[in-house]
Amino acid sequence: MQELSHYINGAHVPGGSGRFADVFNPATGEVQARVPLASKDELDAAVARAAEAQPAWAATNPQRRARVMMEFVRLLNRDMDKLAEALSREHGKTIPDAKGDIQRGLEVVEFCIGAPHLLKGEFTDSAGPGIDMYSMRQALGVVAGITPFNFPAMIPMWKFAPAIACGNAFILKPSERDPSVPLMLAELMSEAGLPDGILQVVNGDKEAVDAILDNDTIQAIGFVGSTPIAEYIYSRGCSNGKRVQCFGGAKNHMIVMPDADMDQAADALVGAGYGAAGERCMAISVAVPVGDRTADALIEKLVPRIEKLKVGPYTAGNDVDYGPLVTGAAKERVLGLVNSGVDQGAKLVVDGRDFALQGYENGFFVGPHLFDHVTTDMDIYKQEIFGPVLSTVRAKTYEEALSYAMDHEYGNGTAIFTRDGDTARDFASRINIGMVGINVPIPVPLAYHTFGGWKKSGFGDLNQHGPDAFRFYTRTKTVTARWPSGLKEGGEFHFKQMD
Repeated sequence: MQELSHYINGAHVPGGSGRFADVFNPATGEVQARVPLASKDELDAAVARAAEAQPAWAATNPQRRARVMMEFVRLLNRDMDKLAEALSREHGKTIPDAKGDIQRGLEVVEFCIGAPHLLKGEFTDSAGPGIDMYSMRQALGVVAGITPFNFPAMIPMWKFAPAIACGNAFILKPSERDPSVPLMLAELMSEAGLPDGILQVVNGDKEAVDAILDNDTIQAIGFVGSTPIAEYIYSRGCSNGKRVQCFGGAKNHMIVMPDADMDQAADALVGAGYGAAGERCMAISVAVPVGDRTADALIEKLVPRIEKLKVGPYTAGNDVDYGPLVTGAAKERVLGLVNSGVDQGAKLVVDGRDFALQGYENGFFVGPHLFDHVTTDMDIYKQEIFGPVLSTVRAKTYEEALSYAMDHEYGNGTAIFTRDGDTARDFASRINIGMVGINVPIPVPLAYHTFGGWKKSGFGDLNQHGPDAFRFYTRTKTVTARWPSGLKEGGEFHFKQMD
């Protein structure tokens, strides 16, 4: 069995704690590797080495730092197939979906090549007699990222690429469920020319997370995961004086208006609801058709599409629609929520509970499910399911549909399908959710905009990637400079007004 490692100072380092976690093949249910779980001492040692390396990296001019990112992009494209296969093997995604995971991270790295421009400060000439004022964006020092299992390539790159481009050293604590790709990314960063110690990958569990939260050297922390853990990390990190951004759970609604193209809406719902087995924080998990006629037409369109979905391992070819869930515990949780929906009175229109795949009986596969007549008091509506389950909540009016999304505690993403521009503009203006799609089911912004949810989906003042990332990973220093031209004056004992 393969034994994985940490990646410290440009080299693979075996774990020293004696604790390990199993890494499964989700398609077969077999343990394919084990990953070391770092102790506090191991985490602190990695941070100390990063702190030693960081000042020289921060002193490297932004253009040279950007060249490392340029080479990293080239290497990502070179190794795309190898990275995608490793990702699929541990996560269960199809190969096209795995490549999409890598590509969306790569696009953020491409954006970070513009670091010299993004790090420019401001300058005011002659703010007063012989006085100039200017601001500088400077690196924080050592920062950290705690990233989830569902995007083992994309989200680590969303975190470490802008942080490193800004001149910081970065401690990455990836998910212990699928840690191989983050380790491979660190190798490629070294090959691209990143100095040793600037990107440290420390595998671990809660002990490593708490060590990050309590380490005095770490100045900022980025996290993506469930809302309860996001709240924990945000509160403990902030109480320790750190800059923290945390992105939590989601329950994304898609409103379908009576004038929508029903075929387009149904196709969008199937892709957004069942892609990646629903293990996406931007997955559409609630369809809200307005009016019973709209709901009946939508269900009629959805059922045959869902029943035709091909579920299987990534090795079965690129026509597989989605693969297994990441662990057996995830499978049991999803099926438990499906049963609760039935028990609480929702109508299970498509029942995937008996799904079985010959030859993969021990895998973590879950068939697709479609509920109708879901109400807001049901567990399947209130909780983030994170599986291939789509709930339909019928609304009588547009205002009622709007209220469902606005009243839910999560506010990550939402969408509306309509042909009416006035309705679309009203929806975009009023909705209290961070990312909005108009006839777009998964409105993940491109790399040069920022990604972030509202309400209990996001904690902190700044979002991920885009310009916000460069604000998050730097602090602003403002300098007031005066160079006297032969005139000497005595000391000033009060704030002098600018002439």
